[in-house]
Amino acid sequence: MKPEPDATNSAVNTSVATVRTYHQRTKHNFAAYAQGPDTLDWDAQPASFRHFENIPDIQLPNFSESLQDPDLFAALTRPFAVLCKTIQPLPYSLSTLGALLHLSLGITAWKSYGPDRWAVRANPSSGNLHPIEAYVLVQGLHGLPNGVYHYCPDSHALERRADIACEQDSIPMLQIGLSSAMWREAWKYGERAFRYCQLDTGHAIGALSYAAQALGWSLAEQKDITSDKLAHLLGVDRNADFPARRHPETEREEAEILLSVSFNSAATSISQQITPAFWQGTASTIDAHPIYRWPVIEEVALASRQTAARVNDTAVRPTSNIYVTEKNNQISTASVILGRRSAQRFNATHVMPAQDFINMLDALLPKASTPWNALSSPPSINILLFVHRVESFKSGLYLLTRVPRLAAQLDAKLSQPFLREPIANVPAHLNLQFLTPAPMGDLHRIARSMHCHQDIAANACFALGMLAEYDGVIADNPAAYRDMHREAGLIGQVLYLQAEMVGLRGTGIGCFFDDPIHELLGLSDETFQTIYHFTVGLALDDTRIENIPTSSLTIMQARIL
Repeated sequence: MKPEPDATNSAVNTSVATVRTYHQRTKHNFAAYAQGPDTLDWDAQPASFRHFENIPDIQLPNFSESLQDPDLFAALTRPFAVLCKTIQPLPYSLSTLGALLHLSLGITAWKSYGPDRWAVRANPSSGNLHPIEAYVLVQGLHGLPNGVYHYCPDSHALERRADIACEQDSIPMLQIGLSSAMWREAWKYGERAFRYCQLDTGHAIGALSYAAQALGWSLAEQKDITSDKLAHLLGVDRNADFPARRHPETEREEAEILLSVSFNSAATSISQQITPAFWQGTASTIDAHPIYRWPVIEEVALASRQTAARVNDTAVRPTSNIYVTEKNNQISTASVILGRRSAQRFNATHVMPAQDFINMLDALLPKASTPWNALSSPPSINILLFVHRVESFKSGLYLLTRVPRLAAQLDAKLSQPFLREPIANVPAHLNLQFLTPAPMGDLHRIARSMHCHQDIAANACFALGMLAEYDGVIADNPAAYRDMHREAGLIGQVLYLQAEMVGLRGTGIGCFFDDPIHELLGLSDETFQTIYHFTVGLALDDTRIENIPTSSLTIMQARIL
């Protein structure tokens, strides 16, 4: 029986109120930070990797050995700058599936400092805590029995969690489901953990989309599945399989998104009934001795889950834009993806070439191609730029209008003294505006103070903040709160790889003062909210930290040379 309309509206209103309250209480400001732990015991950090005990696993082919396939090697060594061009799709095999997972979610390097050693992955994560877990759903594909598998990045293996009962007329299928183990983030970041998990989901979606494109494949969000059904499909609603020694929420995984893989460049959503059966395995412990509890995380997760009434229509995006990418940039796709790192410090004097900056802005415009076509929700984010040192660009604030339908609304909300001048030396389709000049020293101080007093925001070639449409989209669809953060994470992933392509580095920043930034812009209500920031510049490596690339990158670079 369907709920009465009044009951449905009341439930939506309650969920919207929960989301609004959560967003407000998890803002940083100059007077106080959002609620988080008072102390951290790094020796008792939550486990970075999850495994399921007492279930069979299938070792995926070693990525380095898979590069012996000339077609796979050719696909991965084509220039990243032309990755969007269609190629002959590589056939599905365990090797190409393994390549997809390694290039998106796998370990790409190990770092060490003294006795400490930690992994670097293809997908970035807030604090390198990696809450995202991946599940692979296979039906009718050779080399893997039909089933639901958990991917283990540390061993590059698939653990078989369940069988899949197939209908007689079912078609071959590969889907990837993402969940978030939110306690990994909450352990360090407290109540803001839910925000970070959604950003990390967006980064993971971007990483998967780029990896799929490298193989000639594509991804599309399975938008017609509710959060409850997805949790059941991935098995993360099976509480007995995720035992906790103290608090249940420390071991739970939150179902996030289901992505359909198409073995060609045309992203399509596959809709068919899948019934997992014969579940097996018990999840390893993430944190046996948690100290804190953050109940608002569970509250906002419940309030923002997708229900049958919240399914978004597929977003319509431009089929093409004017591409300004330089043709002579030959750095390979694999080198960019496997070499991605988060910068810790920037060279405070480096000047970014103007054309690289323009190309990067162009790459941020939503298009009907990788990676933007992986998400079904319409774009909702415009970008504020703190431009410090870019050739031929004045130091100051700029606005990149990614979403034309929001331009007039955003313009009406911004501080009236802003100049709003179009930039003569950039293509008109970028919709880039100059808001106000600022002497470099003043801009450095503003950027640093707005980003929790971090030098990295002042020393970058440029920093940016993502202004999301907020009030209007969550009013009747609280699940959109997840969508806007995922779009922001996806934008961040584009920036990471675009920066890597031109010899720079990026760093996502989730520590910023939301309301002071709104005050800087003159935003006095909740029409727009700042939800993520990012910096790009010339990285300064810490020579005290040993960086050991995996053999895949070493072999790839050697064979290219």
